Amino acid sequence: MHFKTAMLCRIVLLLLWLPGAAQAALNVFACEPEWAALAKELGGERLEIYSATTARQDPHHIQARPSLIARARKADLLICTGAELEVGWLPLLLRKAGNARIQPGKPGHFLAAEHIEMLEVPVKLDRSLGDIHASGNPHIHTDPRNVMRVAKDLHQRLIEIDPDGVEIYTKRFETFGRDWQLAIDRLGKQSASVNDVDVVVHHDYWSYLIKWLNLNRVATLEPVPGVSPSTSHLAEMKQLLKTQPAEMIIDTNYMNNRPAKWLSDQTGIPVVTLPATVDFNNNETLQQWFTSLVDLIKEPTK
Repeated sequence: MHFKTAMLCRIVLLLLWLPGAAQAALNVFACEPEWAALAKELGGERLEIYSATTARQDPHHIQARPSLIARARKADLLICTGAELEVGWLPLLLRKAGNARIQPGKPGHFLAAEHIEMLEVPVKLDRSLGDIHASGNPHIHTDPRNVMRVAKDLHQRLIEIDPDGVEIYTKRFETFGRDWQLAIDRLGKQSASVNDVDVVVHHDYWSYLIKWLNLNRVATLEPVPGVSPSTSHLAEMKQLLKTQPAEMIIDTNYMNNRPAKWLSDQTGIPVVTLPATVDFNNNETLQQWFTSLVDLIKEPTK
């Protein structure tokens, strides 16, 4: 029995030295699925990736649950959007986790919004203006060009934290960059038919996508960000759309769909419900998600 145990130990040690047998080098805690998916593209099996939210959750409003704290405690790299998107739970999570590697100012703390040019930066901060973000609109991932900008800097951050993986990260980034640019070009051609199309949005979630696809936002269902539309406000939208019609009402899958449905019933304008982000837990890729967005937006204009 002693001989068999010794042999087993030797076999285990040998396997640990074999190529590909080593465990993932970095534990990555992503606040949102889009950054989990991007990390997977850039790091592959070298990363152990966990997404704190799913594709059907509002990233503004989640709780710093014990399970999230445990995940953050062992993370080597935290990737979040920033721009106050996670302000309601991330500071508490970081404090409870007590993980020095992922605290603000450390290499393991990466905020995607710090690496792109923000839209809708408020001129002044006023509670009467609703749920606005001082740094600008945080939903930067809805423009694939922003994803590429974030990928470039995230690739460098991975190398900084894990220099032994430089060859893997560099090769994967080069492949991703080439394929991503081809995807942007392809989607640009496929979406040409919706350029200058007038749309109504429920919430200012899709501002970056609207800019990318050259859509015209003629109205927003929320009177101010984060405030549900009243009956009177919806009635005003109905009147507005009589003189300035739109081709579609863009809604988001995790939001209350009743206001959009009511307006659609009253005006005959179709509702297009878009998935808020990539379904990372079901292995959807970023390319697949953006393709689905373009396909859904094109449908009402056919």
